[in-house]
Amino acid sequence: MGMLYAGLEEHAMKWEGNRESDNVEDVRGSGGGGFGIGGGSIGVGTIVIALVAGWIFGINPLTLLGVLSDGGAPTSQQVPATKPPADDQMARFVSVVLADTEDVWREQFKQSGQTYRAPKLVLFRGSTPTACGQGRSVMGPFYCPGDQKVYIDLSFYETLRTRLGAPGDFAQAYVIAHEVGHHVQNLVGIMSKVDSMRASGGEAQGNALSVRLELQADCFAGVWAHHAQAARQILEQGDIEEGLNAAAAVGDDAVQRKSQGSIMPERFTHGSSAQRVSWFKRGLQSGSVDQCNTFEARQL
Repeated sequence: MGMLYAGLEEHAMKWEGNRESDNVEDVRGSGGGGFGIGGGSIGVGTIVIALVAGWIFGINPLTLLGVLSDGGAPTSQQVPATKPPADDQMARFVSVVLADTEDVWREQFKQSGQTYRAPKLVLFRGSTPTACGQGRSVMGPFYCPGDQKVYIDLSFYETLRTRLGAPGDFAQAYVIAHEVGHHVQNLVGIMSKVDSMRASGGEAQGNALSVRLELQADCFAGVWAHHAQAARQILEQGDIEEGLNAAAAVGDDAVQRKSQGSIMPERFTHGSSAQRVSWFKRGLQSGSVDQCNTFEARQL
């Protein structure tokens, strides 16, 4: 199955001039390493698949390809974080998207009588220590529940555009909103419950739980987009298609077909392209977190 929106033209969101978040930490000057994995090297094809699969893991993706090192302890020193340069356009875009997620989720939590604690977003290059282990660019963007931070090497967006066929600002915003969705899951206790259930079950049960966790984060990303559009009209013509295309590009069936030429549903951990698109659209159309309960859904 190809991309749902093959030949998609790139569109720009309305983000210029919007509030930028104070929760972005720039550690790109720390001189992290490149694409080395566990002290060795891997082929380009494996790197591409790790990029695809890595960012769609919400819970500790650092176990991918054996990159979790020293029992989860950070393995290198890092310079203090700074604010991104004012003339860094991509960093500013990420900061604006993060600020928008803060505004939306703060209001959603407030409506339910809770207080939202925004995550930090760390810009790194190559590799960086995290509370979940050594993070590396090959994994793509990820969320670490141990320090409640989203990590991203901005070079991933070039891969998303040119190699995964998912161009455009909104496709890039979807990536951030998905990871922030995992932060929401962490705050409300969903992640810890899933971890406990996975620890007491087998591989099949663990994979099934992971699929539901990931699809819920997709739905939460849709909820963000719904409320951001209603409040600030951030979307242009074609932006929704960009988000749906990005969701389709990282479905398990698409990833498996690209990596091994065949599909093995029993090994799905994130959901098919159709499922990811469906749950993103559910959040986008409803704007309600109550519509995102993948754990009680009979059909995904």
